[in-house]
Amino acid sequence: MSSYQARIADLVERDGRYAYEAYEFVFAALAHTQKLLGRAPVRQETPEAEHHVSGRQLVEGVRELALSEFGLMARVVFRMWGIRCTADFGEIVFNLVEEGLMSKTEQDSREDFQDIFDFDRGLVENFRIELDELEWTR
Repeated sequence: MSSYQARIADLVERDGRYAYEAYEFVFAALAHTQKLLGRAPVRQETPEAEHHVSGRQLVEGVRELALSEFGLMARVVFRMWGIRCTADFGEIVFNLVEEGLMSKTEQDSREDFQDIFDFDRGLVENFRIELDELEWTR
């Protein structure tokens, strides 16, 4: 196990509210969001500020990635991981910040993650399956 994985496992042991997979997913969602916003790190020496995303942007990226990866099961997966609302993503992010695995700016706060969307509406009601045009021609 890498030291990175061990640090997340230690974090989960200290704060058992969220599953290990929730932390891994937040990292994946961060990379996804940075890519969508054109802020993905290209080189290590570029300033972190160029890659920063807000709490709202990250939560929107979480939703998009979750729907892409889990579809209508996204809400169920999040609940299995201990995530019940968007504020939980703020708790996960700030746990990672305190562990030194993620960074923040002076303007960032847990409140940035509050009430971004309702899970029932944002992960279930608004879910749409879009088929490729090729699927319809078969």
